[in-house]
Amino acid sequence: MKRFEVLVVGRGKLANELMEGLNGDAISQTIRWDDRSTSVSELRIVVHAGSGRELPEVIDYCANTNTILFELSTADAMIPDRVGFPVIICPNVNLQMIRFMAMVRQASRYFKGQTIEIIESHQATKKTRPGTAIYLANQLGVSESEIRSERNPERQQKIFGIPNEYLARHAYHKIAITSPDAEITLETRVLGKTAYATSLSEIIAMVSQMDLRSGRHDIVELITD
Repeated sequence: MKRFEVLVVGRGKLANELMEGLNGDAISQTIRWDDRSTSVSELRIVVHAGSGRELPEVIDYCANTNTILFELSTADAMIPDRVGFPVIICPNVNLQMIRFMAMVRQASRYFKGQTIEIIESHQATKKTRPGTAIYLANQLGVSESEIRSERNPERQQKIFGIPNEYLARHAYHKIAITSPDAEITLETRVLGKTAYATSLSEIIAMVSQMDLRSGRHDIVELITD
């Protein structure tokens, strides 16, 4: 198995959680993007979990070094359609959620023309676009503007049942598909911070055994197809 140095870009909750929790057989060490001059390996992965401010510099770096880029933020629109290195677009890096997203993608054709509602809830400090909800909406033919977002802790606790200890770090998604005589409701909850680092460590181990071509890759297709 190949072993990679992982360069983490960003200073927010997710980036800090990855710095603390990324480890595994395919990861030799995890370092901050700002400390990349200390890199000692020719095998690297860049994980962008930032606002997008550093993304042009990250793209140049990956292009010059042929480094794999994991795009975890919702700034993927800034990445050119054609690039000379592998880019893995990750609206979510929790493996259970990726499997759920794959299930929705595969089943979406059965629900065309029906009324579909998408609700998402994250901690009140989340300021970025809801990448997972946007992915689900795109698969189901729902406009991004129709996604209902909740950031009020009282409502999160009362309506969605988010435990008090997880109000500061959670991800909740609900899909309601309605026809004249039936309704299907799908709900997901990710509570706490450990799920993302653990799952990304597993995903990096999977990727270490792949021979990725240059260009954009959808994490859902890459891991589940």
